[in-house]
Amino acid sequence: MSKGYFGEFGGQFVAELLIPPLKELEDALENIVPSEAFQKEFSDYLKNYVGRESPLTHCPTLSTDLGFNLYLKREDLNHTGSHKINNVLGQALLAKHMGKKALLTETGAGMNGVATATAARALDMDCIVFMGAVDVERQSHNVRRMKLLGATVVPVEAGSKTLKDAINEALRFWIKKQATHHYCFGTAAGPHPFPTLVREFQSVVGKEARKQIIERTGALPHSVIACVGGGSNAIGIFSGFVDDCSVNLIGVEAAGTGEEGCTNSAPLCLGTAGILHGQKTMLLQDADGQIMPSHSIAGGLDYPGVGPEHAHLHHCGRAEYVKVNDMQTLHAFKALTRAEGIMPALESSHAVAYVLENKDKFPKGCNVIVNLSGRGDKDMDIVEQYTELFD
Repeated sequence: MSKGYFGEFGGQFVAELLIPPLKELEDALENIVPSEAFQKEFSDYLKNYVGRESPLTHCPTLSTDLGFNLYLKREDLNHTGSHKINNVLGQALLAKHMGKKALLTETGAGMNGVATATAARALDMDCIVFMGAVDVERQSHNVRRMKLLGATVVPVEAGSKTLKDAINEALRFWIKKQATHHYCFGTAAGPHPFPTLVREFQSVVGKEARKQIIERTGALPHSVIACVGGGSNAIGIFSGFVDDCSVNLIGVEAAGTGEEGCTNSAPLCLGTAGILHGQKTMLLQDADGQIMPSHSIAGGLDYPGVGPEHAHLHHCGRAEYVKVNDMQTLHAFKALTRAEGIMPALESSHAVAYVLENKDKFPKGCNVIVNLSGRGDKDMDIVEQYTELFD
């Protein structure tokens, strides 16, 4: 891998004004993150603040129905309710070591915003969160959480008013405030070194899951499955198994409503290569290179691009990427909640849905891990619009 690239994807396609903070961050990644002092402090926060390690939960009822063993990596049980806190605490702690006074970030589903606001409180830093106006409305529960934690939430009215536009505004703000603010990029995307930095902090998920499944079953799993928007939860768990060629890695994108030609969030399945947010990756774009609108019932997957490492894993064939539509996602949300008493985020429900919809693709008696990236209470306002599913 060339520096900042995963195969042909990645890079640092940014305005000159962003080069200095990115170079400063790259130096910190190379010199501060590997240090014994930083790793010890970070590990302590993960254990005693986040609550790691997170469990690997067997689903007995669904496993009986499926004919194979379904395990969930329970990132929903982390403090703040998702995998986002792993990356955010790492970046916030790094920012503190770099002498920054405040954190800024973007958020779609709101979980990255909540995690960043939480980390800011834990480390006595200010926090500002950019969030698309559409997401502010559909994830109002998380907006209230962020404000209670003392963060300033800035609704973004430009463009599609979703995650893409929130990232644009956050990058613009960082140009002006780079001396005092660190941008806690919320997913494994963006200009180098963010994809590598985020994977570094999310790799704890894959390390734990690999150790846990071997302890539980005596073997590696048949498949590891995760939803993919920007891709941080998926790259986190994939990193623990990517060198194990016997393990199938399956990333699940959002197909929107599912009809042919519908607005979706599946750039790996349906997109082409291009440049967005400082990286070369797979994008939803028209013939002129204009970014197309995206859609998912899950705010955290509503993004027209994807992290460059996922684009590389797709391109080289190491991981398979598939898509699941909104209605399949809602049925999976209900199925897991009713069968096991575990309510998944709508993002994670995409990964659960793929397993339920494609059970015949898995050998009888095999072991499958789904990364449950977050909990679903944030999505109740959305789910309640489909009450007929829960009668």
